[in-house]
Amino acid sequence: MTKAEKSAFKEELSVRFYHFSLTLSGVTAETEGLEDKLFENGCDDALICFYGRYVYLEFDRESESFSKAILSAINDIESAGLNAKVVAVDAALVGLSDIARLTDMSRQAISMLKDGVRGSGDFPAPIQRIKGTSPLWRWSEVASWLADRGKINAELSENAQVLDTINMVLQLREFKGIKDIEYYVKLLSHPEKLNVFCH
Repeated sequence: MTKAEKSAFKEELSVRFYHFSLTLSGVTAETEGLEDKLFENGCDDALICFYGRYVYLEFDRESESFSKAILSAINDIESAGLNAKVVAVDAALVGLSDIARLTDMSRQAISMLKDGVRGSGDFPAPIQRIKGTSPLWRWSEVASWLADRGKINAELSENAQVLDTINMVLQLREFKGIKDIEYYVKLLSHPEKLNVFCH
């Protein structure tokens, strides 16, 4: 096998398929030419789905990495001439059933880890809907916790972090009060300043 053939073989091995969904704004189910323009601009590996009038795409994209797969899909969508913008990738917040599905573990097993019946008893705390019957966890935190304890492979945890980061960036680019964010980050990062502010 020549060097070129070896290089091509290694490159082929490093490329794999990644499944993810992107939620869009700026377009609806009634947008003229939606499917054709997305298909022609590189989204032929996506299924266009609708929730009422809202649009989301489910991708099975071949790429060298999870981040490149997502970013290339965002580029294909936003450069298709539809005035579409990607506002979210998959779900950064998950419930127990979501965690079970993402990890191929049973909901009961996840619930036992959450309640401390099994494991170390320090399962990540939920961050939304804590008062309700369906609390939500940050997926990247749960994935990291499970990976550290050998419950899932490290790649799944790394991809969850990529997902979390890209979702945060998608939110920030639309946010009008960037200076406010900088102010609060500085304040919360320095306990002495926060203490002065609060008193």
